[in-house]
Amino acid sequence: MVNAAPRVVASVLSIKLIMVRKFRLISQVFFLILFLVLLILTSYRGSDEIRYPVRIFLEFDPLVGLITLLASHQIPLFLLLGLITLGFTFLFGRVFCGWVCPLGTINHAVGWLAPHSRDRFSIPRFLNYRLKYYILTFFLGASVLSLQWVGILDPISLLIRSMTLTVEPIFNRLVHGLFALLYFSNIDLITLWSEPLYDFLKRSILSFRQPHFHQGIMVGLLFALILLLNLIQRRFWCTVLCPLGALLGVIARFSRFERLIDDSCNECGQCFTNCFHGQKEGLPRAWVKSECLVCGNCQDVCPERAVQFKTATRSSFISRGPDLVRRNLIVSAFSGVVAVPLMRIRPGEGLPHPRLIRPPGALSEKEFLQRCIKCGECMKVCLTNGLQPTLFEAGIEGIWSPILVSRVGYCQYYCTLCGQVCPSGAIRRLSQAEKVKTKIGLAFIDMNRCLPYAQGIPCIVCEEYCPTAKKAIWFEEALAIGRDGKKRSVKKPKVDIDLCIGCGICEFKCPVVDQPAIYVTSIGESRSEQNRLTL
Repeated sequence: MVNAAPRVVASVLSIKLIMVRKFRLISQVFFLILFLVLLILTSYRGSDEIRYPVRIFLEFDPLVGLITLLASHQIPLFLLLGLITLGFTFLFGRVFCGWVCPLGTINHAVGWLAPHSRDRFSIPRFLNYRLKYYILTFFLGASVLSLQWVGILDPISLLIRSMTLTVEPIFNRLVHGLFALLYFSNIDLITLWSEPLYDFLKRSILSFRQPHFHQGIMVGLLFALILLLNLIQRRFWCTVLCPLGALLGVIARFSRFERLIDDSCNECGQCFTNCFHGQKEGLPRAWVKSECLVCGNCQDVCPERAVQFKTATRSSFISRGPDLVRRNLIVSAFSGVVAVPLMRIRPGEGLPHPRLIRPPGALSEKEFLQRCIKCGECMKVCLTNGLQPTLFEAGIEGIWSPILVSRVGYCQYYCTLCGQVCPSGAIRRLSQAEKVKTKIGLAFIDMNRCLPYAQGIPCIVCEEYCPTAKKAIWFEEALAIGRDGKKRSVKKPKVDIDLCIGCGICEFKCPVVDQPAIYVTSIGESRSEQNRLTL
């Protein structure tokens, strides 16, 4: 019985370790599936209402809340949910990174599919875990001068943007192509089950229409690069680049939930070999607490069962936090401050860009850029695919923020979905009554291309599609003289600047397809008192 006691204890510990590992895997899979389900639900499904908390991952992102607070000098309501994430980090360490973050889970899976030893590649010294803290400091420094740029590298924003602009369009194209191939095969046995399945996918998963985005290739290449970095080191993004991980690491170093090593440790090094985050090389008992994802790998592989994670009253590790160089922190913060005026130096600074048409409910341009995190939620939910990511229309500061491109899609008259999904308040939620009165621009007619003006050919398409209660496009009866000298009556369209809301449907539907004879610019938008046609 005495000899059996150690074996019983070892068995209990083994079961406990297996359970911890399984719980972590279950947690990762659960939150990844939840993220994907909410992403799918962030779309038009026949109703002008999003009934699900589709932006919940962004609202629990404390980095987005903090930078928005600093950049806009206002307390965003969703920051309160981010404080819950910080609270869990303070209690248990970086469990969000190891157990919840969907991008972390995807990186974990890619790293597992491409197994390699920890030292397969030699990583340059500057590409260590300290780099993400300097990136975080850069964003904090920039936010002091109201630059909101953290969404470029924030993991939740980055993943939503990548899925929206690249992965979803590719997925939709592949699925539509596959089922078209099955349909045209004319094999009854195949079409018998493929058509019902296709109908189900169109109702539940596929987009309302095939999406296309201008910056899809650029965003997709960045996302692919992040995944390929796992070939260098597993969860390279989480370890080296992630600014949210850096913020949580700062909080985690004060947690009392710690890794404890008892005297049975024989310093075999198994914990280091299987740890890709918190263990310091060559020092089995040295542990960078701020880098630990509480994944339990070290606990799982320890042959002596010497490693435990629990609340402790004293520290048992050598390195409590990242040993950052103060000079580098100052340089990073200063670089963020200097970057702001550099990004805002451009020709025509302060003048409205004629094609920079923001979604209805968008704040004034200055406030909009202080809040927009470039997550792409508004673009995903746009049922006409008219909202596209900018490149340089709003300067480098506004890259990948939403812009209405009327040649791609128009702003649907009664749609208010973009304001419902915006997590940062850059786009206000409007009622339908407010929406139909909100001006986002003004239509202009190019008489050199308009068929009634230039060719004397009757055309009333723009007026037919104008959605305002009293048509913003009206006609002037005129006589047109053809080359043969014959006179005929035509209706020449005019735009009522008081009624036009700039929705862009006239430009989208114009039969002059290469360069429409009617186009919309941002002038007259409700959000600006200066961008007016008449004062």
